[in-house]
Amino acid sequence: MARMAGGAKPVSFEPRIVNRRALHDYFITSRLECGIALAGSEVKSVRLGRAQLQDAYATVEDGQLTLHNCHIDPYEQAAALNHDPKRDRKLLAHKREIRRLAQETSQRGVTLIPLAMYFKRGLVKVEIGVARGKRQYDKRQAIRQREQERELRRMTRRRDR
Repeated sequence: MARMAGGAKPVSFEPRIVNRRALHDYFITSRLECGIALAGSEVKSVRLGRAQLQDAYATVEDGQLTLHNCHIDPYEQAAALNHDPKRDRKLLAHKREIRRLAQETSQRGVTLIPLAMYFKRGLVKVEIGVARGKRQYDKRQAIRQREQERELRRMTRRRDR
């Protein structure tokens, strides 16, 4: 938990729901932190860590950012009124940021992918990334590079003993 200057409340990023497949399947060129419009039962489910970003993506429609395919489990303790787990949710960002994202995604092969969902000062935030799909050989190359770095760390650890 990070501490803010001036004795303010600490900033907590827990629970942090991460889309691990995104970094494996896409090259991320830029990132943006957005707010998200949620119902009360959705916020409680996210606080319990019951959300999935696996197949989710974002689009710019009529000057607004929309998050599609994000699954947030229904909250068990909610009253009879509960939310639809896969409904489209509005992302909150400044107009100039939305225009920039619309311009970047107008290119072929570029999409908006949610990378993480977390709490910041009591509000749910979604980090979206401008992504370009990786080809199969790019994925193999990334795995090879990761294994080489791991082996290098292992060798330096042995040498330090």
